[in-house]
Amino acid sequence: MTITGAVSRASLAEAMERLEAAIASADLARLGGDLFAVLHLIDREHGLRRAVSDPSRDGAEKAQLVQILLEGKVSPAALGLVADVVRLRWSRPSELSDALEILAVSAESARAEADGRIDDLEDELFRFSRVVEGEPDLRGALANPALPDENKLGLVNALVEGKVTDATLTLVTELVLRPRGRSLESGLADYGKLVAQRRQRLVALVRTPVALSAAQRTRLAAVLAAAYGHEVHLNIELDPTAIGGLSVQIGDEIIDGTIAGRLDDVRRRLGTG
Repeated sequence: MTITGAVSRASLAEAMERLEAAIASADLARLGGDLFAVLHLIDREHGLRRAVSDPSRDGAEKAQLVQILLEGKVSPAALGLVADVVRLRWSRPSELSDALEILAVSAESARAEADGRIDDLEDELFRFSRVVEGEPDLRGALANPALPDENKLGLVNALVEGKVTDATLTLVTELVLRPRGRSLESGLADYGKLVAQRRQRLVALVRTPVALSAAQRTRLAAVLAAAYGHEVHLNIELDPTAIGGLSVQIGDEIIDGTIAGRLDDVRRRLGTG
């Protein structure tokens, strides 16, 4: 099972929306690393992980606990995102950990995307996986729990430092030092799929006169994804002039379901607009 297959789709979709909002104002050089740091803490401290993923516990209380623990230790964007994520409903503690890992990888993907190098990131992860598969001694050393972390870092740096994107170095290092129960090849495949999802996604600008609920956003994204054959991220824009419906723009295509849009269309047809 891939990492995304083990996480509640509804909660993960909402967490990804929170990530996109954070990306708009975050220092992308820090965001992914900060999220990985939080993941390490939660994986290490089992009592904390249970506390912040307990579905019976008040969301605001869980967010406050996170803020107390992390204030000043991670960036404001990462702190706000983690506080939002622990408010969501996770059926198992491991779901929260997996979601944080997905968010961290996605943040690194956004970093590469902002630098215009997301294609390089995807390609570099694939090529590194091929190197590992083709070199049993290297694979054995990187997976050896008895080998000190600094030795593993030395191997990774000798192989890729200065030759790949910063995001690639971060993700490869993460998998080598903290595989989270996976083989290195399996982890690289998981990360490669997450990068590919971001690279292939579409972005829809949605104009609406009223805020959409999480369920409405999820349904709209699913409908658009089915229509276009790709994951669709929604950028929601509140627009009081969009009377009575939605206007969705994907690239140059506009799907206008608003009353105002239909009135404009009528006027054009009548030659009075």
